[in-house]
Amino acid sequence: MIVLVGTGHVFDLSSKIVQLIEEKSPNLVCVELDEKRYGAIISPDKDSRNIPIMYRILSKFQQRVAEWYGTRVGEEMITAIEVAKRKGIDVEFIDMDAEEIFRKFWKNMSLREKLKIIFSGILGLVGRRSTIEREINKFKDRVDEVIEEIGRNFPSIKKVLIDERNEHMARRLEELSKEYDRIIAFIGDGHVPGIEKHLRSRNIEVEVVRLRDLQDNTNIGFTVEVDP
Repeated sequence: MIVLVGTGHVFDLSSKIVQLIEEKSPNLVCVELDEKRYGAIISPDKDSRNIPIMYRILSKFQQRVAEWYGTRVGEEMITAIEVAKRKGIDVEFIDMDAEEIFRKFWKNMSLREKLKIIFSGILGLVGRRSTIEREINKFKDRVDEVIEEIGRNFPSIKKVLIDERNEHMARRLEELSKEYDRIIAFIGDGHVPGIEKHLRSRNIEVEVVRLRDLQDNTNIGFTVEVDP
């Protein structure tokens, strides 16, 4: 059994993360991180000169929003890791190498895509809090639609940042499922449909908890989607 938990990197979900690990009693906790991104979260002042400017702009926007919600970017991943270590549960980083991903998608993006996303990031940094929060609250209820919009407006970004990473993380989970029988994986909510589809195609039992479930319900156990 693999439980896929769709998270939002700017929300305070720590209590839900703890609750889920307690309820599911996994023998492996997986997180949508690689070693470098994990290091960047716990040491945010690390030199970022080799990271594309677009990513740095969007990262600052994420930090700004996370502060509004009283947390830090990636806090849900850190919580999952800390809880797992405290309970003696194995932990695996299942994402692709972050620097390689950013170099690849920046190289593959057209000039038009680069300008559009930089402009979007700048607007996020200077936009009004009420407007941004309204859009974020709408996002959690229509994540799959937003991913489709990204594919139409930024095809290079979707291919590298979403599709290829979905494939990579799904294959990692598939391999790990041969060694562990109770896996819980914390991933960005936009990755859930793609990874779920891959795992089900391999006849792997999957349970899904989406971001809207984490934010809108107290008893998570009654809101999951389970493979019939």
